[in-house]
Amino acid sequence: MSWFQDMPSEQQALSFLVSQITYIEPQVYRIKYPDLNYRELVPVDGSGNEWMKSVTFFSIDQVGAADWFHAQASDIPLADVVRAKHEVGIEMAAIGYRYNTEELAQAMMIPNFSLSTERANAARRASEEFLHNIAMYGNTTKNWLGLTNHTLPAVINTAHTWAYDMAQTTPLTQTLTNDVNMALTNIWQGSLGIEMADTLLLPFSAMSLISMAQLPNTTMNLLEWLLKNNIYTQQTGAALTVRAVRGLDTAGASGNGRVVAYRKDPEIIKMHVPMPHRFLPVWQRGPLVYDVPGIFRVGGLEIRRPGSVRFVDGVC
Repeated sequence: MSWFQDMPSEQQALSFLVSQITYIEPQVYRIKYPDLNYRELVPVDGSGNEWMKSVTFFSIDQVGAADWFHAQASDIPLADVVRAKHEVGIEMAAIGYRYNTEELAQAMMIPNFSLSTERANAARRASEEFLHNIAMYGNTTKNWLGLTNHTLPAVINTAHTWAYDMAQTTPLTQTLTNDVNMALTNIWQGSLGIEMADTLLLPFSAMSLISMAQLPNTTMNLLEWLLKNNIYTQQTGAALTVRAVRGLDTAGASGNGRVVAYRKDPEIIKMHVPMPHRFLPVWQRGPLVYDVPGIFRVGGLEIRRPGSVRFVDGVC
C-alpha cells in the first residue's frame, strides 16, 4: 500500500487539491500579457465628479487681420474671437468576479493562496485592458476612435519601405530620418513654430527593425541613432519618446504601417477616467454563490488640437 493510501481521506482530498493547484498554478504564472502603457502615452484626467454625464470644454480662436486703411473709409478691418463648445460623454463599464462557498473554503486550505485575490486581480487587469484599448483603438460600440485610428489628424503618405538589407544600411538611415523628421517638422511648420511633437509611436515591425539594425563601423543601432538625430531633440535638447504600439503595423489607410507623432500634453490629447475601477459590496446571488461587482467610468480619447498630431502611412 502506498503512502498516499495510508493517509486519512480528508488529507487525501487536501493532498489531491494541492497537487492539482501545484500543477495548474505554474501554467498561470507563465502566461505573459502585453504591456498596458496607455497612461504613459496618453494624459489621463481623473478630475471632476465621478458620476458626471459628460465633460464640456471650450476653445477660443482669434480671427481677423490688419489691412491698409484710408482716413475717409468706414469699413475698418475688425478682429474677433471664435468660441466653440465641445462635449464628451462619460460612460460606465463593469467587470467583477464570482465565487461560491465551497471553492472559497477549499482555497483557504491552501497556504499562501487566496482565490478572491487572484480573481480580483484578474478583474482589475481586464478593466485596464478595456481602458488601454479605448485609448489606443477606440470602441466601436460607442463610436469612439483611438490614438492609432482617429480621423482628425492629418495623414502624410510615404512611398518608403523600411526594409532592412545589410547593403542598404545607409539609405535606410536616410529614409528613416526623412520619414520621422517629416512628421515632426510638419507639425512644427504647420503651427508656425508653436507646436512640436515629443512622442513617436511606431509599428512593432519598425521598432524591431531599427532596434536590430546596426550602423556600419559603429556600436550604435538605428534606434540609438534616431534618438540623437531628430529635429525635436536638436531644437529642444530634450529626449524624443519612441514606443512601439500594437496595431500600428496595419493601421494605415491601405492596411500598411502607420507612425503617429504628437505632443503628449493634456491641452492636445487626453482621456477622462473620472471613476477608476472599484469593487462594490459583495452581492449574494444564490444560496452559495457570491458576486463582487466592479465598475468604472470613462470617456473616449479627445484630440483637442488635431494640428499637433500627424500620421505617417506607408512605412514597413
